[in-house]
Amino acid sequence: MEPKHSAEMSKHLDKQNQVLMETYRAMSHELHKLQVEEETIMHKLYEMMSAEGLLPKDQKEMMTGVIYFSTVCSYRKKESGKSTEEARELEP
Repeated sequence: MEPKHSAEMSKHLDKQNQVLMETYRAMSHELHKLQVEEETIMHKLYEMMSAEGLLPKDQKEMMTGVIYFSTVCSYRKKESGKSTEEARELEP
């Protein structure tokens, strides 16, 4: 391949890489937003079911632990900036 064409190809591939990384970051951000929304909805569903007496006592105790655990994990992930670090690891 001629040097002129290889330089053009390299520029083209760099641009594609940048576009892909921006897309990856945007999708990761959107995924995180959806996960937070899902967690919020699950909290509300649990509260509603609990208020209506639709949960057996043992399930209430189990669900309380699951919701607490998921909240702590989500908070720690957000605080650690893990998704940002993962994106940086994929950068050249």
